[in-house]
Amino acid sequence: MDRTAVTVPLEPPSFVHVGTDLLSEVQHEVTADQGVVVISDDTVRELHGAALEALAEAPTFSLPAGEDGKTLPHLEKALDFMAASGLERNGLVITLGGGSVSDLGGLAASLYKRGISVLHCPTTLLAQVDASVGGKTAVNLAAGKNLAGTFHQPRAVFCDVRTLTTLPPEQCRSGLGEVVKTALLSGYGFFDFLEANHAGLAAGETNLMREVVLRCVRLKAGLVATDETDQGQRQVLNLGHTFAHAIEHVSGYGRVPHGVAVAVGLTLALAASNIQGLLADQDLAGRTEDLLRNLGLPASLPELRERHGLLLPSEKLIAAMLHDKKSAAGLPRFVLLQGPGEAVRGREITAAVLDFLLE
Repeated sequence: MDRTAVTVPLEPPSFVHVGTDLLSEVQHEVTADQGVVVISDDTVRELHGAALEALAEAPTFSLPAGEDGKTLPHLEKALDFMAASGLERNGLVITLGGGSVSDLGGLAASLYKRGISVLHCPTTLLAQVDASVGGKTAVNLAAGKNLAGTFHQPRAVFCDVRTLTTLPPEQCRSGLGEVVKTALLSGYGFFDFLEANHAGLAAGETNLMREVVLRCVRLKAGLVATDETDQGQRQVLNLGHTFAHAIEHVSGYGRVPHGVAVAVGLTLALAASNIQGLLADQDLAGRTEDLLRNLGLPASLPELRERHGLLLPSEKLIAAMLHDKKSAAGLPRFVLLQGPGEAVRGREITAAVLDFLLE
């Protein structure tokens, strides 16, 4: 077993462990007098539940896989399950699964008895590099993605990259969309690394996955430490997400994987940055599109429409953006780029430019 621990220096601190064969270590986080409930989904529980060893027999609430589980009715059922299991205020929720599981499980933990501890065991690349780190929790509403949620920091996160070997290719590609986003926020070093290793990343090589998870966690930990509740610089993590969330909403949650939508959102954000005269590196948009395609991801809205058989009319996408959490004064706000590692947040894009980008 190898492990690198990244500290999110909050009060109390949160610890993110990245390595291989880590799930068996989770039991050591539980005290003798502490009740535990596991929140997972049936597929992940069958694949990885036994790896929790002593906790494998803990009461487990199963969610539908993916975005179908991130709803208020499923949240209510999870809370009722926790109560029926006799979970006390010193209890612990352990999530085992992808980002939807950690989003709902974290929200349930934040609400139950006004807040109990949660520990995340993310089993998808998307959850390891993004969703399980930083304390954001949420469920979707009919009006938009992640509109009902809280900030509730996990006690710890165990990113066991060995679990990624069981992912379907589409889920692995989805996570790589978030990895490219992080590279664009980090600087040329990480971006160059992805370009040089795209074939191994697309094949899911464990040593490369461990490296990208660690780099993504370190960037996010630094941003969360300075802006825990997403009021300032942490918002740069939304690069590409205003577009992506609109795509997910209009297509129907779960139809387009989140990281796939983010990949297209990145190309749209780069195009908008260029149109607005922000983007200093004129080669970056083309390099990003090439990288996304090399990783098996769509690199434009027309490619996404064709791949998934969707219309995604521009007027519906724009309407969905108006419900985005980052909107202000009734207008969507965007994170744009001047270059790798140089993000600008809270920017408006005119209706004419949006129409052009989304045609």
